[in-house]
Amino acid sequence: MSTKSQDASARLNLTSRAYQKQDSIIDVEGIKIGGGSGPVIIGGPCSVESEKQIIETAEIVKHCGGHMLRGGAFKARTSPYSFQGLGEAGLKYLQKAKTVTGLPIVTEVVAPNDVPLVAEYADIIQIGCRNMQNYALLKECGKSRRPVILKRGFGSSIPEFILAAEYIMSEGNLNVILCERGIRTFCQEMRFTLDIGAVPLLKERTHLPIIVDPSHAAGKYRYVNSLSQAAIAVGADGLLIEVHYKPETSTCDPDQAISEDIFFPLVQNVNKIYNVLNTNIM
Repeated sequence: MSTKSQDASARLNLTSRAYQKQDSIIDVEGIKIGGGSGPVIIGGPCSVESEKQIIETAEIVKHCGGHMLRGGAFKARTSPYSFQGLGEAGLKYLQKAKTVTGLPIVTEVVAPNDVPLVAEYADIIQIGCRNMQNYALLKECGKSRRPVILKRGFGSSIPEFILAAEYIMSEGNLNVILCERGIRTFCQEMRFTLDIGAVPLLKERTHLPIIVDPSHAAGKYRYVNSLSQAAIAVGADGLLIEVHYKPETSTCDPDQAISEDIFFPLVQNVNKIYNVLNTNIM
């Protein structure tokens, strides 16, 4: 085998247990994700709508025990007529919410040329499911060195998902967090079908942290708590939850956003499940 072929083969192992046996742990301002560090709860609205909305929601997330704030300043939407986000103004609102609450920021990037701008504000860059195979975007995020949450495409296989992570890591950024958010099936009762089995499968095949987004899988707020508990029970390292200070007013996915009175017991429930499963019984 030529040197060039050997180099190419090595690159395809960056996500694998063969490359790194122990679980990766990603540290974001002292918050550890992966490696049995406990469930990391990332909460916040789908879209940043105003300064008041994101700050009040951030305060709810912190009060309920959440660890990070998510919110989209740039949004990839199915319809060109849907709200696309506030852009840099939204990023500035997120930054102010972080100043008020101390919560690190997770926000989505949708275009390769926006990566440097988003990286100035974000503690973690998110790549949405529709961009999982946007290879130019993956490479730019790989160059940014910011930790990346990579969401699985709703029509993507596990090998395709892992190879998308390889695109990021092959550019030198090994701080990748995989996110299972549901796949499209014949089930019409929920927005997507949460592939809960993907969590232990990805744990077996990769060393990367794995979180679950039950909000986009469910599409309805009343199922989010149950799916969150199931995700932690099968070994997920954290959750990405859609929280809004007034869900009924949300400009993006109001049916799946949860309020403070649902989010607070959700955080308690998943922590109880994690503690029970990780308590050594003599």
